[in-house]
Amino acid sequence: MKLPNKTDGFYKERYLEQLAKEYPSRTAAECEIIRLNAILELPKGTEHFISDIHAEADALSHLMRNASGVIKRKLRVLFGKDLSEEKLSELATLIYYPEQKLKELAERGASLEDILPRLIALCRLSGAKYTRAKVRDRIKRAAGEFHEIITELVNMSSEQEKADYYAKIYSSLLRSDIAARFICALCSAIRSLVVDKLHVVGDIFDRGARADLVMDELMKQGEIDFQWGNHDALWMGAAAGSEACCAAAVANSLAYGNTDFLEIGYGITLRALSEFAASAYEGTNLSRFMPRCSSALSRKKANQIAAMYKAISVIRFKLEGKLIERNPDFRMDDRRLLHKIDRKNRKIEIGKNIYELADSYFPTMSNRDPYELMTEEAEVIASLVAAFTHSARLKMHVEFLYKHGSTYKCENGNLLFHGCIPLDDEYEFLRLPAAADAYGKGLMDYCDRLAREGYFAKVGSPEKKRGQDFLWFLWHGKNSPLAARTKMTSFERLFVKDKEAKKEPRNPYYKAWEDRNISRKILEEFGLDGEQAHIINGHIPIKKGENPIKDGGRLIVIDGGFCSAYHGRTGIGGYTLIYNADGMMLSAHEPFSGKENAIKRNADIISVRSVFERSDSKIKIKQTDKGQRLLEKIEHLRELIEAYDRGKIK
Repeated sequence: MKLPNKTDGFYKERYLEQLAKEYPSRTAAECEIIRLNAILELPKGTEHFISDIHAEADALSHLMRNASGVIKRKLRVLFGKDLSEEKLSELATLIYYPEQKLKELAERGASLEDILPRLIALCRLSGAKYTRAKVRDRIKRAAGEFHEIITELVNMSSEQEKADYYAKIYSSLLRSDIAARFICALCSAIRSLVVDKLHVVGDIFDRGARADLVMDELMKQGEIDFQWGNHDALWMGAAAGSEACCAAAVANSLAYGNTDFLEIGYGITLRALSEFAASAYEGTNLSRFMPRCSSALSRKKANQIAAMYKAISVIRFKLEGKLIERNPDFRMDDRRLLHKIDRKNRKIEIGKNIYELADSYFPTMSNRDPYELMTEEAEVIASLVAAFTHSARLKMHVEFLYKHGSTYKCENGNLLFHGCIPLDDEYEFLRLPAAADAYGKGLMDYCDRLAREGYFAKVGSPEKKRGQDFLWFLWHGKNSPLAARTKMTSFERLFVKDKEAKKEPRNPYYKAWEDRNISRKILEEFGLDGEQAHIINGHIPIKKGENPIKDGGRLIVIDGGFCSAYHGRTGIGGYTLIYNADGMMLSAHEPFSGKENAIKRNADIISVRSVFERSDSKIKIKQTDKGQRLLEKIEHLRELIEAYDRGKIK
């Protein structure tokens, strides 16, 4: 925050009076200036970028624990000459999963005598770039009641006079009943220090089994921000009470057989839907609606889920048809398809084409108004909306997403967003009718504002209703910057045979992203320039062998298919990005082989690391956005000192 204009004496004086409460003397202000100037010379903290988690809780947990390989690299720096690769891997696994690994070591009769000093050395190295106060605070948050002992050992001096003091701490710990708990706390402290800030570039929900556990894991992180993805917008809309979003969220979960996630994770009961689906669709051909994990389910359970999937899909398309009709500025009338179905001839008209239907059984569809919900369908969606809006756990998670999230973020020269900055066919910024013809940065700001109104505006207000519909648009709309497609063919994928009808064209942004002028133009639109500015993008899975670094390093795509549902297509388990004082490093990960395998066999996520932008010298805090804020504060404090010297502030 900048000081009020110097010509505005009243507001400037009030501001300085408030600042004086924090620094009540000239000496206090001077000391703070000295401290802040010193912090400016520290190396920048490590930023960790991850995208498109898609509810893969175990894989995410492991990646958070190993910090995309950062912990293993630090171990090699410290002990690479003394320990074999096998011993390094075992020590790394201990840091990732201390409770389980300690139990295994105890069963083997392994000694902790050598382990403890090594963990302290790693903790010290991990906190080396922070102030002592920040290290203390991080350790306190991560290690709880053990923080004082850990802090003492991390700040251990080399003075001979204190050698016996530290030796006694080590020996007492190793002989105590709390040794295992202490090591667990120490490992937690290490993990909290390795990464300074986590950026999640969209799509936490859908496809995987437990998005709720993913959110639990992310809420443990100290400094975190989100750039919402289209799947996140869908669940934000469902939590806000949007009928269309609730129906689509349930359909997505059923498509992958994730009923436990809904019922156990968020307490969203499917009983009303199950009873209705059994009466309307069971006993019919449901082969196109079988969950993708059907082989892991009993035949009865798979058929039950398939019936619910078809039932909620029909409800969804009815609700979406009404939503599109009441929002003509979405320009999506071509997605209202139910009235174009010819059930007698099993055909449908889409655009200029006539396609054969793979399924023409619609017992709940009225000939008079195919978008009208029958009484039982209305009761089903009402029960689901009530379940979504009254789920305390979902409310907690979604409000955390709102508090720490946005449609985009600019930080340290990087522009982060999930989908795209919509472009037209001439590669100019697209003016989006759904967003009052806003474009570029203005479009993203507009989307952010309406997404918040959809959740926080007064119940029953026009702003609330429009915002709820707009959250659906962000999830599924034409040229939505989060969905980034000109058409989403959800209906065709379920009901039409022809593969051509199922194609979902991407926004022209994805043709243009190899063009340096486009990246530079987008960065300048958001106030970023210079050779060190980057776009960091999620959403589109990059296949094995495809270069995720576009535009000569200006644009980095970090969705490599983290979700197991993508592994067959991408051949890898996702990309993550590390940006530290040395530069930027991109890692391509192999699919996670499971938590049990990681603990028993010390099997880490195998990563291929590439340093694609190395700094000539260590990047310091003074070169970051945080550094600019500290410089502003120093200027404020100098103004305060001047006020003290002139007697304006007592």
